[in-house]
Amino acid sequence: MKIAELSERYGISSDTLRYYERIGLIQPVNRNESGIRDYNEIDLKRVEFIKCMRSAWLPIEALIEYVGLVQ
Repeated sequence: MKIAELSERYGISSDTLRYYERIGLIQPVNRNESGIRDYNEIDLKRVEFIKCMRSAWLPIEALIEYVGLVQ
């Protein structure tokens, strides 16, 4: 799934998705031969989890720490 599709599906901006990847909340996303991000099912589940936790007002710092512990 491309970043625009993921963005529309979850109501999260493309910039936010790139930010989540940059800070480590999402693992580096696979890219196709053209260099375009190609999100897989695991990435989708991760974004869904992040969205859920953020809607519960969990701070980014706590989420980063949690994701680091899980990994």
